[in-house]
Amino acid sequence: MNSTPIITDTHTHLYSEEFDQDRDEMMQRAINAGVTRFFIPAIDAAATQSMYDLEQNYPDNVFLMMGLHPTYVKDNYEDELKHVETELAKRKFYAVGEIGIDLYWDKTHLKEQQIAFKRQIQLAKQYKLPIVIHCREAFDEIFEVLEEEKSDDLFGIFHCFSGTHEQALQAISYNMKLGIGGVVTFKNGKIDQFLNQIDLKHIVLETDSPYLAPIPYRGKRNESSYLVNVISKLADLYDVSEEEIAQRTTQNSVNVFGI
Repeated sequence: MNSTPIITDTHTHLYSEEFDQDRDEMMQRAINAGVTRFFIPAIDAAATQSMYDLEQNYPDNVFLMMGLHPTYVKDNYEDELKHVETELAKRKFYAVGEIGIDLYWDKTHLKEQQIAFKRQIQLAKQYKLPIVIHCREAFDEIFEVLEEEKSDDLFGIFHCFSGTHEQALQAISYNMKLGIGGVVTFKNGKIDQFLNQIDLKHIVLETDSPYLAPIPYRGKRNESSYLVNVISKLADLYDVSEEEIAQRTTQNSVNVFGI
């Protein structure tokens, strides 16, 4: 890109141990590429301190969420939800996330996942925060909860959106932006076939790093600087400049997170 507009990574696990060896260098690569805003999803109570440490080291760039990730919903989920409640009451967060339902790895805790998802949506409403949804092989189950909870104060991001055109429109109908990352560059990702029919105002950028690296890094560790590859693909799909993709998606992230 010639001029570098601000690029926002709305979903990155920068505290992941996969970055422990070179976190500062990785952050610098991202900032050099124009990616200067990083929104950090929570996973469970064990991750909280490392998130706070990250924020302390990068106070101008890092914005934290609080929530219980669906694959960490186990028998002790009530304790984990109490942790989420306690932290939300203590300080400022920018979203409740990542929350949702994941039936890819394990279906045994579906009922608990549904309860945790619903409770955390209610917390988000209480604190007037957006939600960031994790959905894997669970569109019907997610939409069922969103249908029950839909209201003007329900809004957020459908993280790592990988559904159909119809599911995209349904997600948008619940005031959700679509989080678009490396999957849009995959040959078999499928969302590239209809994405340009979705107005750009509904799109935000994300890496989900260290996961889901875009082409040409697929299968390797993902990092926030690789968002430029996603932007390049979206510029092709929408037939606009990379600067416009960066600028519009960052504005959309401001509309969601309020910063």
